[in-house]
Amino acid sequence: MTARTTHLDAGVRSALRAVGAAAKRGLNDPDLAELVQIRASQLNHCAFCLDMHLGVAREQGVSERRLDLLAAWEEAGEVFDARERAALALTEAVTVVTEGFVPDAVYEEAARHLEADGLAHLLALIAAINSWNRLMVTRRIPAGSTEW
Repeated sequence: MTARTTHLDAGVRSALRAVGAAAKRGLNDPDLAELVQIRASQLNHCAFCLDMHLGVAREQGVSERRLDLLAAWEEAGEVFDARERAALALTEAVTVVTEGFVPDAVYEEAARHLEADGLAHLLALIAAINSWNRLMVTRRIPAGSTEW
């Protein structure tokens, strides 16, 4: 695949990086942050972001089994704990807003497992990765690209 364009305004790049970094710090769970970013990137078919975040997750020590089963997290039993499942469900609901809203039950379940600050940071992280996914997919930035 050839990129359509590698041009991205430096201010936009900086702002999105800052939002993602602040959200990850505030979530205070690096493994969950990577799982959320990988799951959104799977749903959005963003090879660039998948490649990047799978690499980060592996460097952090997230098990291959968890990474292998992430696409089927709902069927993976106890591979993912209740907090992770709630965060992944919210990630999917925010990423694929086909009904025009995030279901109350999904939001409430995430709120049961995360303090208000953690939930706010999780939502910001989901919004940030979705923005990156859309920028990379639209511009057709290939996995592993160093120009983006």
